[in-house]
Amino acid sequence: MSETTVRHFQEELEQLKARLLEMGGLAEDRVRASVEGLVDRDADVVDRVLNGDGPINQLHIEIDRRAFTLLALHQPMAVDLRMIVSAVKINTDLERVGDLAINIAEAVRRYLRHPPVKELIDIPRMAAISQAMLRDALDAYVRRDLALARAVLNEDDTLDALKTQVFRELLTYMLQNPSTIEPALDLILISRHLERIGDHATNVAEDVIFMVSAKDVRHHAGEVGA
Repeated sequence: MSETTVRHFQEELEQLKARLLEMGGLAEDRVRASVEGLVDRDADVVDRVLNGDGPINQLHIEIDRRAFTLLALHQPMAVDLRMIVSAVKINTDLERVGDLAINIAEAVRRYLRHPPVKELIDIPRMAAISQAMLRDALDAYVRRDLALARAVLNEDDTLDALKTQVFRELLTYMLQNPSTIEPALDLILISRHLERIGDHATNVAEDVIFMVSAKDVRHHAGEVGA
């Protein structure tokens, strides 16, 4: 490739990364807002999440188009090729995080029709952890940071443990008071959606490890610290 072509390729690659970060920020903000609507019992915030899917969908299409154009025009090799392929996969994970934020908002809207079941402690913690995982995974992608990507993988167990804790605690409420069953089930559903967001952040981190080291760790979680 000529020097001009190389420079153009690098500029397009930077644009691709910038769009991915923008999409990650939108997805994270939607998760934050949906849980904020739950904690504050704010139906207006929840409605904004439910009605604000357009920008993420548009970015999803744009990022794929940018990535496929780079692949077609420049036929990159090695780490550049892995970076673009990873971008396509990460793009899909981020779009699904946006969908999960919608799912959370729908469950929150149902939950707000009932009196509070209990004080919310673990679900906001799960939301904070899943958002941090997503943010760190994307930072690891942009910086090609293996250590940060591995740290994201290690956070997944914390989310799993909190999800189990939420389920056990709410099961106790449901057994003691049948009127709490419907809203408690929505809280359990929200905790599962947050755990799934952590799974998507983990997918991104695994893509980063593959991009940087050409090592596939998807089915070898015990090796990530190696």
